[in-house]
Amino acid sequence: MSFDTARRRCAVVGLGARAQLFTEALTGPHADRIELVGFCDVNAHRMAVHNDWIAAAHPGHPPVPSYAAEDFEEMLRRERVDLVVVCTVDRTHDHYIVRALEAGCDVVTEKPMTTDAGRARRILDAQRRTGRDVRVAFNYRYNPVHSAVRELIAAGDIGEVGSVHFEWLLDLRHGADYFRRWHRDKANSGGLMVHKATHHFDLVNWWLGTEPESVYAQGGLFFYGEEAGRRRGLARDYARAHGSPAADGDPFAARLADSTVLSSLYLDAEGEDGYHRDQNVFGPGVSIEDDMAVLVRYASGATLTYHLTAYAPWEGYRIAFNGSEGRIELLVEESTWARPQVRSSDGASPVTSAVMHGAAVGDEAGRTELWLRRFWEEPRQLKVATGEGGHGGGDVRMLADLFGEQTSDGLGRAADAGDGARSLVTGLAANHSFVTGLPVNTRDLLEL
Repeated sequence: MSFDTARRRCAVVGLGARAQLFTEALTGPHADRIELVGFCDVNAHRMAVHNDWIAAAHPGHPPVPSYAAEDFEEMLRRERVDLVVVCTVDRTHDHYIVRALEAGCDVVTEKPMTTDAGRARRILDAQRRTGRDVRVAFNYRYNPVHSAVRELIAAGDIGEVGSVHFEWLLDLRHGADYFRRWHRDKANSGGLMVHKATHHFDLVNWWLGTEPESVYAQGGLFFYGEEAGRRRGLARDYARAHGSPAADGDPFAARLADSTVLSSLYLDAEGEDGYHRDQNVFGPGVSIEDDMAVLVRYASGATLTYHLTAYAPWEGYRIAFNGSEGRIELLVEESTWARPQVRSSDGASPVTSAVMHGAAVGDEAGRTELWLRRFWEEPRQLKVATGEGGHGGGDVRMLADLFGEQTSDGLGRAADAGDGARSLVTGLAANHSFVTGLPVNTRDLLEL
Protein backbone atom coordinates (compact mmCIF):
# COMPACT_ATOMS: atom_id res chain seq x y z
CA MET A 1 0.00 0.00 0.00
CA SER A 2 1.24 3.50 -0.74
CA PHE A 3 -0.21 6.99 -0.68
CA ASP A 4 -0.45 9.20 -3.73
CA THR A 5 0.86 12.19 -1.81
CA ALA A 6 1.12 14.71 -4.67
CA ARG A 7 -0.20 18.14 -3.56
CA ARG A 8 -2.07 16.74 -0.59
CA ARG A 9 -3.57 18.86 2.19
CA CYS A 10 -2.54 17.58 5.60
CA ALA A 11 -3.54 18.27 9.21
CA VAL A 12 -1.81 17.17 12.41
CA VAL A 13 -3.86 16.33 15.49
CA GLY A 14 -1.99 16.17 18.81
CA LEU A 15 0.83 18.74 19.02
CA GLY A 16 3.08 17.29 21.70
CA ALA A 17 6.80 16.64 21.35
CA ARG A 18 6.45 13.72 18.93
CA ALA A 19 4.48 15.83 16.47
CA GLN A 20 7.59 17.94 15.84
CA LEU A 21 9.02 15.11 13.72
CA PHE A 22 6.04 15.45 11.37
CA THR A 23 5.61 19.24 11.37
CA GLU A 24 9.29 19.68 10.47
CA ALA A 25 9.01 17.15 7.64
CA LEU A 26 5.81 18.65 6.26
CA THR A 27 7.13 22.23 6.24
CA GLY A 28 10.64 21.26 5.19
CA PRO A 29 11.79 18.41 2.92
CA HIS A 30 8.28 17.31 1.89
CA ALA A 31 6.59 20.69 1.56
CA ASP A 32 6.68 20.44 -2.23
CA ARG A 33 4.31 17.46 -2.12
CA ILE A 34 2.18 18.18 0.94
CA GLU A 35 0.73 21.39 2.34
CA LEU A 36 0.31 21.56 6.11
CA VAL A 37 -3.09 23.23 6.49
CA GLY A 38 -4.31 22.47 10.01
CA PHE A 39 -3.40 21.89 13.66
CA CYS A 40 -5.81 20.40 16.18
CA ASP A 41 -5.18 19.96 19.90
CA VAL A 42 -6.80 20.27 23.32
CA ASN A 43 -4.20 22.94 24.15
CA ALA A 44 -3.94 26.13 22.08
CA HIS A 45 -0.55 27.03 23.56
CA ARG A 46 1.11 23.91 22.16
CA MET A 47 -0.22 24.65 18.68
CA ALA A 48 1.18 28.18 18.96
CA VAL A 49 4.58 26.77 19.94
CA HIS A 50 4.70 24.60 16.82
CA ASN A 51 3.76 27.60 14.70
CA ASP A 52 6.58 29.57 16.34
CA TRP A 53 9.04 26.79 15.48
CA ILE A 54 7.85 26.73 11.87
CA ALA A 55 8.18 30.53 11.58
CA ALA A 56 11.72 30.38 12.99
CA ALA A 57 12.77 27.61 10.60
CA HIS A 58 10.95 29.02 7.56
CA PRO A 59 10.65 32.82 7.75
CA GLY A 60 7.56 34.00 5.93
CA HIS A 61 5.72 30.71 6.29
CA PRO A 62 2.10 31.56 7.16
CA PRO A 63 0.80 30.30 10.51
CA VAL A 64 -0.90 26.93 10.29
CA PRO A 65 -4.62 27.36 11.15
CA SER A 66 -5.30 25.99 14.65
CA TYR A 67 -8.47 24.30 15.87
CA ALA A 68 -9.70 23.09 19.24
CA ALA A 69 -10.21 19.35 19.66
CA GLU A 70 -13.98 19.68 19.52
CA ASP A 71 -13.65 21.38 16.12
CA PHE A 72 -11.82 18.49 14.46
CA GLU A 73 -14.50 17.83 11.80
CA GLU A 74 -14.85 21.54 11.11
CA MET A 75 -11.12 21.71 10.45
CA LEU A 76 -11.32 18.79 8.01
CA ARG A 77 -14.14 20.49 6.09
CA ARG A 78 -12.91 24.08 6.17
CA GLU A 79 -9.29 23.27 5.28
CA ARG A 80 -10.27 20.57 2.74
CA VAL A 81 -7.98 18.04 4.47
CA ASP A 82 -7.31 14.72 2.77
CA LEU A 83 -4.51 13.38 5.01
CA VAL A 84 -4.48 13.40 8.83
CA VAL A 85 -1.45 12.69 11.05
CA VAL A 86 -2.51 11.46 14.52
CA CYS A 87 -0.11 12.10 17.43
CA THR A 88 -2.56 12.35 20.34
CA VAL A 89 -2.65 10.41 23.61
CA ASP A 90 -2.77 6.73 22.65
CA ARG A 91 -6.26 6.00 24.00
CA THR A 92 -7.71 8.71 21.70
CA HIS A 93 -6.10 7.51 18.45
CA ASP A 94 -9.17 5.57 17.34
CA HIS A 95 -11.39 8.61 17.96
CA TYR A 96 -9.50 10.69 15.40
CA ILE A 97 -8.59 7.88 13.00
CA VAL A 98 -12.20 6.76 12.55
CA ARG A 99 -13.55 10.30 12.20
CA ALA A 100 -10.87 11.13 9.63
CA LEU A 101 -11.59 7.98 7.61
CA GLU A 102 -15.32 8.67 7.64
CA ALA A 103 -14.63 12.21 6.41
CA GLY A 104 -12.82 10.76 3.37
CA CYS A 105 -9.25 11.27 4.62
CA ASP A 106 -6.30 8.91 4.70
CA VAL A 107 -4.45 8.61 8.01
CA VAL A 108 -0.91 8.32 9.31
CA THR A 109 -0.93 7.40 13.00
CA GLU A 110 1.80 7.24 15.57
CA LYS A 111 2.30 3.88 17.21
CA PRO A 112 0.61 2.16 18.90
CA MET A 113 -2.35 2.29 16.54
CA THR A 114 -4.61 2.13 19.60
CA THR A 115 -4.75 0.64 23.12
CA ASP A 116 -7.32 -2.18 23.23
CA ALA A 117 -9.06 -4.75 21.07
CA GLY A 118 -12.38 -2.90 20.83
CA ARG A 119 -10.69 0.24 19.54
CA ALA A 120 -8.62 -1.81 17.08
CA ARG A 121 -11.77 -3.47 15.71
CA ARG A 122 -13.35 -0.03 15.33
CA ILE A 123 -10.40 1.19 13.26
CA LEU A 124 -10.27 -1.94 11.10
CA ASP A 125 -14.01 -1.80 10.47
CA ALA A 126 -13.85 1.90 9.49
CA GLN A 127 -10.90 1.31 7.19
CA ARG A 128 -12.69 -1.53 5.39
CA ARG A 129 -15.98 0.37 5.24
CA THR A 130 -14.50 3.60 3.85
CA GLY A 131 -11.78 2.13 1.65
CA ARG A 132 -9.36 4.79 2.89
CA ASP A 133 -5.75 4.08 3.89
CA VAL A 134 -4.21 3.89 7.36
CA ARG A 135 -0.44 3.88 7.82
CA VAL A 136 1.22 3.20 11.18
CA ALA A 137 4.50 5.04 11.80
CA PHE A 138 6.74 2.08 12.61
CA ASN A 139 10.06 3.85 12.14
CA TYR A 140 12.07 0.85 13.42
CA ARG A 141 11.25 -0.98 10.17
CA TYR A 142 13.29 1.67 8.36
CA ASN A 143 16.44 1.38 10.48
CA PRO A 144 19.08 0.03 8.04
CA VAL A 145 20.28 -2.68 10.43
CA HIS A 146 16.72 -3.94 10.89
CA SER A 147 16.29 -3.99 7.12
CA ALA A 148 19.52 -6.01 6.86
CA VAL A 149 18.11 -8.58 9.31
CA ARG A 150 14.94 -8.83 7.23
CA GLU A 151 17.01 -9.42 4.09
CA LEU A 152 19.11 -12.16 5.74
CA ILE A 153 16.04 -14.03 6.95
CA ALA A 154 14.14 -13.62 3.68
CA ALA A 155 17.17 -14.88 1.73
CA GLY A 156 17.20 -18.04 3.83
CA ASP A 157 20.70 -17.41 5.23
CA ILE A 158 19.81 -19.25 8.45
CA GLY A 159 17.12 -21.48 6.96
CA GLU A 160 13.79 -21.79 8.74
CA VAL A 161 13.58 -19.71 11.91
CA GLY A 162 12.69 -21.78 14.96
CA SER A 163 13.05 -19.24 17.77
CA VAL A 164 13.81 -15.61 18.56
CA HIS A 165 15.33 -14.24 21.75
CA PHE A 166 14.73 -10.51 22.24
CA GLU A 167 15.78 -8.36 25.21
CA TRP A 168 15.06 -4.62 25.29
CA LEU A 169 16.58 -2.35 27.94
CA LEU A 170 15.38 1.17 28.72
CA ASP A 171 17.91 3.10 30.79
CA LEU A 172 17.06 5.09 33.91
CA ARG A 173 16.51 8.31 31.93
CA HIS A 174 14.34 7.00 29.12
CA GLY A 175 12.64 4.30 31.17
CA ALA A 176 11.81 6.64 34.05
CA ASP A 177 10.18 9.10 31.65
CA TYR A 178 7.26 6.75 30.99
CA PHE A 179 6.48 6.96 34.69
CA ARG A 180 6.49 10.79 34.81
CA ARG A 181 3.83 11.46 32.18
CA TRP A 182 0.45 10.27 30.95
CA HIS A 183 1.86 6.88 29.95
CA ARG A 184 2.04 5.89 33.66
CA ASP A 185 -1.74 5.29 33.56
CA LYS A 186 -2.48 2.08 31.66
CA ALA A 187 -5.88 3.45 30.65
CA ASN A 188 -4.04 6.07 28.56
CA SER A 189 -1.27 3.98 27.04
CA GLY A 190 -2.04 0.28 27.42
CA GLY A 191 1.20 0.03 29.41
CA LEU A 192 4.66 -0.57 27.98
CA MET A 193 3.51 -3.85 26.42
CA VAL A 194 1.37 -1.74 24.10
CA HIS A 195 2.95 1.70 23.93
CA LYS A 196 6.60 0.64 23.69
CA ALA A 197 6.72 -3.07 22.86
CA THR A 198 4.33 -2.69 19.92
CA HIS A 199 7.47 -1.54 18.03
CA HIS A 200 9.28 -4.74 18.92
CA PHE A 201 6.39 -7.12 18.32
CA ASP A 202 5.88 -5.49 14.92
CA LEU A 203 9.54 -6.06 14.05
CA VAL A 204 9.26 -9.78 14.84
CA ASN A 205 6.04 -10.08 12.80
CA TRP A 206 7.76 -8.29 9.91
CA TRP A 207 11.07 -10.13 10.16
CA LEU A 208 9.44 -13.55 10.22
CA GLY A 209 6.51 -12.77 7.91
CA THR A 210 4.03 -14.31 10.33
CA GLU A 211 1.61 -13.40 13.11
CA PRO A 212 1.21 -14.34 16.79
CA GLU A 213 -1.14 -17.15 17.80
CA SER A 214 -0.64 -17.61 21.55
CA VAL A 215 0.95 -15.51 24.31
CA TYR A 216 1.94 -16.21 27.90
CA ALA A 217 3.43 -13.44 30.04
CA GLN A 218 4.40 -12.36 33.51
CA GLY A 219 5.12 -8.80 34.56
CA GLY A 220 4.82 -6.31 37.35
CA LEU A 221 5.85 -3.01 38.87
CA PHE A 222 9.23 -3.86 40.37
CA PHE A 223 11.24 -0.62 40.45
CA TYR A 224 8.99 2.42 40.00
CA GLY A 225 5.80 3.36 41.82
CA GLU A 226 5.03 4.39 45.39
CA GLU A 227 5.50 1.07 47.17
CA ALA A 228 8.78 0.13 45.49
CA GLY A 229 10.19 3.63 45.97
CA ARG A 230 9.51 3.61 49.71
CA ARG A 231 10.81 0.06 50.14
CA ARG A 232 14.16 0.99 48.57
CA GLY A 233 14.47 4.47 50.08
CA LEU A 234 14.19 6.20 46.69
CA ALA A 235 10.86 7.97 47.27
CA ARG A 236 10.67 11.74 47.69
CA ASP A 237 7.64 13.59 48.99
CA TYR A 238 6.50 15.58 45.96
CA ALA A 239 3.76 15.20 43.35
CA ARG A 240 5.63 16.95 40.52
CA ALA A 241 9.20 18.21 40.33
CA HIS A 242 8.75 21.82 39.19
CA GLY A 243 8.70 24.17 42.16
CA SER A 244 9.07 21.34 44.67
CA PRO A 245 12.04 21.62 47.09
CA ALA A 246 11.69 17.91 47.87
CA ALA A 247 12.72 17.19 44.26
CA ASP A 248 16.09 18.95 44.64
CA GLY A 249 18.89 16.44 44.27
CA ASP A 250 16.56 13.69 43.05
CA PRO A 251 18.20 12.07 39.99
CA PHE A 252 14.77 10.83 38.84
CA ALA A 253 13.14 14.29 38.84
CA ALA A 254 12.45 15.88 35.44
CA ARG A 255 13.69 19.46 35.02
CA LEU A 256 11.26 20.92 32.49
CA ALA A 257 12.64 24.44 32.92
CA ASP A 258 16.06 23.24 31.75
CA SER A 259 14.77 22.24 28.29
CA THR A 260 13.42 24.95 26.01
CA VAL A 261 11.40 22.35 24.08
CA LEU A 262 9.77 20.73 27.10
CA SER A 263 9.33 24.04 28.91
CA SER A 264 7.54 25.66 25.98
CA LEU A 265 5.39 22.62 25.13
CA TYR A 266 4.42 21.59 28.64
CA LEU A 267 5.46 23.88 31.51
CA ASP A 268 4.20 27.03 29.79
CA ALA A 269 1.04 25.21 28.63
CA GLU A 270 -0.12 23.99 32.04
CA GLY A 271 -2.49 26.91 32.55
CA GLU A 272 -4.81 25.56 29.86
CA ASP A 273 -5.15 21.88 30.78
CA GLY A 274 -3.28 21.32 34.05
CA TYR A 275 -1.17 18.52 32.58
CA HIS A 276 2.06 17.89 34.51
CA ARG A 277 4.88 16.38 32.44
CA ASP A 278 7.19 15.96 35.47
CA GLN A 279 5.33 13.72 37.93
CA ASN A 280 7.13 11.74 40.63
CA VAL A 281 8.11 8.30 39.31
CA PHE A 282 7.83 6.97 42.89
CA GLY A 283 4.51 8.66 43.56
CA PRO A 284 0.97 7.23 43.53
CA GLY A 285 -1.00 6.64 40.35
CA VAL A 286 1.40 4.35 38.45
CA SER A 287 -0.59 1.46 36.97
CA ILE A 288 1.84 0.16 34.32
CA GLU A 289 4.54 -2.49 34.64
CA ASP A 290 8.29 -1.92 34.42
CA ASP A 291 9.60 -5.52 34.15
CA MET A 292 7.91 -7.91 31.69
CA ALA A 293 8.61 -11.36 30.29
CA VAL A 294 6.66 -12.75 27.30
CA LEU A 295 6.55 -16.08 25.47
CA VAL A 296 4.89 -16.07 22.02
CA ARG A 297 4.12 -18.82 19.52
CA TYR A 298 3.60 -17.76 15.89
CA ALA A 299 1.58 -19.20 13.04
CA SER A 300 4.87 -20.25 11.41
CA GLY A 301 5.69 -22.44 14.41
CA ALA A 302 8.48 -20.15 15.63
CA THR A 303 8.60 -18.98 19.24
CA LEU A 304 9.68 -15.67 20.79
CA THR A 305 11.10 -15.10 24.26
CA TYR A 306 10.95 -11.36 24.98
CA HIS A 307 11.92 -9.28 28.00
CA LEU A 308 11.48 -5.54 28.55
CA THR A 309 13.21 -3.82 31.47
CA ALA A 310 12.53 -0.12 32.11
CA TYR A 311 15.19 0.56 34.77
CA ALA A 312 18.49 -0.55 33.21
CA PRO A 313 21.89 1.18 33.62
CA TRP A 314 22.34 1.27 29.82
CA GLU A 315 19.97 1.39 26.86
CA GLY A 316 19.75 -0.91 23.88
CA TYR A 317 18.72 -4.38 22.79
CA ARG A 318 19.94 -7.86 21.98
CA ILE A 319 18.22 -10.12 19.45
CA ALA A 320 19.10 -13.63 18.30
CA PHE A 321 17.40 -15.74 15.62
CA ASN A 322 17.94 -19.51 15.73
CA GLY A 323 17.43 -21.17 12.37
CA SER A 324 17.72 -24.59 10.78
CA GLU A 325 20.99 -23.52 9.12
CA GLY A 326 22.49 -21.05 11.59
CA ARG A 327 21.96 -18.04 13.81
CA ILE A 328 21.76 -14.23 13.48
CA GLU A 329 22.80 -12.07 16.43
CA LEU A 330 22.18 -8.33 16.73
CA LEU A 331 23.43 -6.05 19.50
CA VAL A 332 22.48 -2.38 19.52
CA GLU A 333 23.91 -0.26 22.32
CA GLU A 334 22.08 3.09 22.24
CA SER A 335 23.62 4.51 25.42
CA THR A 336 26.43 3.12 27.52
CA TRP A 337 25.20 4.47 30.84
CA ALA A 338 22.54 6.77 32.28
CA ARG A 339 23.87 10.00 33.71
CA PRO A 340 22.09 11.30 36.82
CA GLN A 341 19.91 14.40 36.57
CA VAL A 342 20.74 16.27 39.77
CA ARG A 343 21.01 19.89 40.81
CA SER A 344 23.90 21.41 42.69
CA SER A 345 23.37 21.94 46.41
CA ASP A 346 22.50 25.61 45.94
CA GLY A 347 19.62 24.68 43.61
CA ALA A 348 21.27 26.32 40.60
CA SER A 349 22.01 24.65 37.28
CA PRO A 350 21.87 20.86 37.05
CA VAL A 351 25.17 19.06 37.54
CA THR A 352 24.28 17.15 34.38
CA SER A 353 21.44 18.10 32.09
CA ALA A 354 18.26 16.08 32.01
CA VAL A 355 17.75 13.86 29.00
CA MET A 356 14.17 12.71 28.64
CA HIS A 357 12.02 11.02 26.07
CA GLY A 358 11.05 13.75 23.65
CA ALA A 359 14.25 15.72 24.25
CA ALA A 360 17.68 15.43 22.68
CA VAL A 361 19.62 12.22 23.30
CA GLY A 362 23.14 12.49 24.66
CA ASP A 363 26.28 11.89 22.64
CA GLU A 364 27.37 8.75 24.51
CA ALA A 365 25.79 6.35 21.99
CA GLY A 366 27.38 2.92 21.93
CA ARG A 367 27.71 0.42 19.10
CA THR A 368 25.90 -1.87 16.70
CA GLU A 369 27.04 -5.41 15.91
CA LEU A 370 25.35 -7.78 13.46
CA TRP A 371 26.67 -11.34 13.20
CA LEU A 372 25.76 -14.16 10.83
CA ARG A 373 26.74 -17.57 12.24
CA ARG A 374 26.01 -20.30 9.71
CA PHE A 375 26.56 -23.96 10.58
CA TRP A 376 30.08 -25.24 9.82
CA GLU A 377 31.30 -21.77 8.74
CA GLU A 378 33.35 -19.05 10.34
CA PRO A 379 31.09 -16.35 11.86
CA ARG A 380 30.81 -13.17 9.81
CA GLN A 381 30.29 -9.69 11.22
CA LEU A 382 28.20 -7.67 8.78
CA LYS A 383 28.76 -3.93 8.52
CA VAL A 384 25.62 -1.86 7.93
CA ALA A 385 25.81 1.87 7.28
CA THR A 386 23.34 3.88 9.35
CA GLY A 387 21.94 7.26 8.41
CA GLU A 388 21.58 10.59 10.15
CA GLY A 389 18.64 11.32 12.40
CA GLY A 390 16.67 9.33 14.93
CA HIS A 391 16.54 5.53 15.09
CA GLY A 392 19.66 5.02 12.98
CA GLY A 393 18.22 7.07 10.12
CA GLY A 394 14.92 5.24 10.33
CA ASP A 395 12.91 8.41 10.95
CA VAL A 396 14.15 10.10 7.77
CA ARG A 397 13.51 7.01 5.65
CA MET A 398 10.03 6.52 7.11
CA LEU A 399 9.07 10.14 6.48
CA ALA A 400 10.27 9.87 2.89
CA ASP A 401 8.11 6.76 2.45
CA LEU A 402 5.06 8.41 4.03
CA PHE A 403 5.30 11.82 2.41
CA GLY A 404 7.86 11.75 -0.39
CA GLU A 405 8.16 10.28 -3.83
CA GLN A 406 6.89 6.70 -3.67
CA THR A 407 9.38 4.00 -4.69
CA SER A 408 9.18 0.23 -4.80
CA ASP A 409 10.07 -1.35 -1.46
CA GLY A 410 10.94 -5.03 -1.75
CA LEU A 411 11.14 -5.28 2.05
CA GLY A 412 7.49 -4.41 2.65
CA ARG A 413 8.32 -1.76 5.25
CA ALA A 414 5.09 0.21 4.84
CA ALA A 415 2.78 -0.76 7.73
CA ASP A 416 -1.02 -0.60 7.40
CA ALA A 417 -3.89 -0.98 9.86
CA GLY A 418 -3.60 -4.77 9.74
CA ASP A 419 0.06 -4.53 10.73
CA GLY A 420 -0.90 -2.15 13.51
CA ALA A 421 -3.41 -4.67 14.84
CA ARG A 422 -0.98 -7.59 14.57
CA SER A 423 1.65 -5.68 16.56
CA LEU A 424 -0.94 -4.65 19.13
CA VAL A 425 -2.45 -8.06 19.83
CA THR A 426 0.73 -9.52 21.35
CA GLY A 427 0.87 -6.74 23.95
CA LEU A 428 -2.87 -6.95 24.66
CA ALA A 429 -2.59 -10.70 25.18
CA ALA A 430 0.43 -10.18 27.44
CA ASN A 431 -1.53 -7.69 29.56
CA HIS A 432 -4.36 -10.20 29.84
CA SER A 433 -1.93 -12.97 30.80
CA PHE A 434 -0.42 -10.75 33.53
CA VAL A 435 -3.83 -10.73 35.20
CA THR A 436 -4.96 -14.32 34.65
CA GLY A 437 -1.62 -16.11 34.83
CA LEU A 438 -2.72 -18.15 31.80
CA PRO A 439 -1.76 -18.40 28.12
CA VAL A 440 -3.94 -16.36 25.77
CA ASN A 441 -5.08 -17.29 22.26
CA THR A 442 -4.76 -14.06 20.28
CA ARG A 443 -7.88 -14.82 18.23
CA ASP A 444 -9.91 -14.75 21.43
CA LEU A 445 -8.97 -11.06 21.71
CA LEU A 446 -8.82 -9.87 18.11
CA GLU A 447 -9.44 -11.58 14.78
CA LEU A 448 -6.67 -10.48 12.43
